[in-house]
Amino acid sequence: MGRLRSVILLAGMLLMPALLFAQFNNNTSSPYSRFGLGDLQPYSFGRTAAMGGASLASRNNQQINTSNPASFTSVDSLGFMFEFGVSGKFANYSNDITSMNANDFNFRYFAMNFQITNWMATSLGLTPYSDVGYNVEVTDEVENTGNILYRYAGEGSLSKAYLGLAVDPVKNISVGANLNYMFGLLNRSAQTYFLDAGDFYTNQRNESLRIRDFNLSLGAQATIPLKNEQRITLAAIVENKPTFTRFYSDLNTKYIQIQVNNTTRADQDTIKPFRTEEKGNLEFPLTYGFGISYVKNNSLEINADYYRQGWSDVNLPGGGSDVLTDLNKFALGAEWIPDKFSIRSYLNRIAYRAGLKYENTYLEFDNQQINDFGISFGVGLPVYRSNSTINISAELGRRGTIQNNLVLENYAKLNLSVNLYDLWFIQRRFD
Repeated sequence: MGRLRSVILLAGMLLMPALLFAQFNNNTSSPYSRFGLGDLQPYSFGRTAAMGGASLASRNNQQINTSNPASFTSVDSLGFMFEFGVSGKFANYSNDITSMNANDFNFRYFAMNFQITNWMATSLGLTPYSDVGYNVEVTDEVENTGNILYRYAGEGSLSKAYLGLAVDPVKNISVGANLNYMFGLLNRSAQTYFLDAGDFYTNQRNESLRIRDFNLSLGAQATIPLKNEQRITLAAIVENKPTFTRFYSDLNTKYIQIQVNNTTRADQDTIKPFRTEEKGNLEFPLTYGFGISYVKNNSLEINADYYRQGWSDVNLPGGGSDVLTDLNKFALGAEWIPDKFSIRSYLNRIAYRAGLKYENTYLEFDNQQINDFGISFGVGLPVYRSNSTINISAELGRRGTIQNNLVLENYAKLNLSVNLYDLWFIQRRFD
């Protein structure tokens, strides 16, 4: 472990380009990613993914908490942490007519966390914000026209790179801020085919939305010490309607092939008006959250969160804002370690975790808001003779409904994260 820090830093520099590329190509197969900015990713990763995502008030000196920048000062004074995660999702999508299965695997995030002084710490990393990925076909029969095929497809990701700083201005109080850089590209297309009428044009629309710019997110945590190595922590986060630079393209075309005297003739034209890389501003919603955590040192942690985003105030270019509504999320989770310092039993040193979440998502169709409910569980496996941890978790959930011609999604998620922990400035006699 003596060379761990150097290996981590070198690996981080070598892998950074690959990780950035991976963020641009995250996969999802959800038809709900067709709307808004796609599937919004959770604000919590790693250890707390097994705890329903409840993490805003969590302060663990050997795990990175990316959901609240105030938590960065919880790292030990000589501690250095590097963490990365991957995930897999197995989903079944169904409606009144049919169903389909889909599997997606993605790189999720990476982060570093270490102290600068006894009262200041920093963190940096790369996390996903949203993913778009769908391919949907719908056939409809229209009088005097025949069968019409509608095909919708999309792909892309938005990612967030951050540099965070947290300080302890007074004892048991921590405040922090993340300087975020949001970037990414979302592509969507829609085609209309007249299957029974050869003299009708095929219509196609291609949209792209590219986003880039910086914003600031803030967080605070206040710890109340109790007797017998117990404590309660209260937390809050806020992101006040950040504005990003966006580039929007919208191109509509029509195309037809006609047989004339045994000769195929084609006609293609652009339907005006069209926009190519139109520059403007896109205001994201006001985001805030509150959390509470109860901890008994090295044994038990219970977290509860409330998180909100005001998407009903957001106007997306090209329309589509009529399906957006306010997002509300509730999460509850716990971690239990039988005996963290047990010498004889490895099972007693394992962290056992479980949680649940309920989310009113930011999508609403015909006054029917899409809700998401999930239960999660997992373990934190300590690495032999170190404070490093392998976190494994699973989440089972349900999103949406088959009512009102909507889609019901039953899913199972598997998450794997590796937290590598080392001590700085320790001169080891043996390595």
